[in-house]
Parts: sequence; structure tokens; C-alpha cells
Amino acid sequence: MKSYVLDYVNENEFKKLERALKKYNMLAFKRLSFKYYPDMRNGIFAGELISTNKKDHTAKYELKLPCDEMFAAVHGEVKLYYTVYLNEGTVMLDTITPTEILLEGHMSELTTYKGIMISKANASKDKFKIDLLNMLQHK
Repeated sequence: MKSYVLDYVNENEFKKLERALKKYNMLAFKRLSFKYYPDMRNGIFAGELISTNKKDHTAKYELKLPCDEMFAAVHGEVKLYYTVYLNEGTVMLDTITPTEILLEGHMSELTTYKGIMISKANASKDKFKIDLLNMLQHK
């Protein structure tokens, strides 16, 4: 079995996203750190294969991480994007989405509304989405 090395497209940016994920979604962070990263090092690539490049021998993946249903509805699914360089034996970690809320959470403490993180920049929009989703669930 081939062993792969984890590397970063932009290490500083990725580490910020990772720390915010650890702070606001511990389950996703634990799954990433203790299941997916070791699997990637061992050549087991989880997630959906987005594209392949036969010329460069690369494969791009999108891995959906566990998150709260309401968070996913308001901000979007938590996903890890990475590229596997098959010839070099490298896994290039690209980004974690939703980047906007995670980067904002890294810079300053986020507030919550009805148990869901809300952005300071789009607080009224996020509150509206949460209220709308709660209203639809209670019907």
C-alpha cells in the first residue's frame, strides 16, 4: 500500500479554517483528524470524486463532513476539498467550506441565534433564514 503525504495549497489559510472548525464543529474536526487524515495517508480517499486529470495524474475530491442540519441549511454543508497527486504520492489539502463563516469565526467570536452561529456581517439575513427554517419545520 502506498503512503501519501499531506500538504497544503495555502497552509496559513487552511490552518485558520481548521481551527475555526475545531472551535465551532468539534464532530467534523474529530472525524477529519482521526479518521479521514489517517485514511488519506494510507491511500484511502473518501468523498466524491469531482474530476480527474489523466495527463497530470491527479484526482480532485469533495468530502462532506458531519454538521448540524440547521447549520447546513443556513450556511451550507461543511466540505473538505483536496487533490491527490497519484505519481508524487501527495494529498494537497485545498480548502474547507463554508469559508466565509469559518474565517469570520477565526477572526472574532461569533454569536448564536437559536443555537446556530450567525455572521456579524450578515446577521439579519442569517436570523431570517433560521426563523424561516424553524417556521417551516413546525408546520
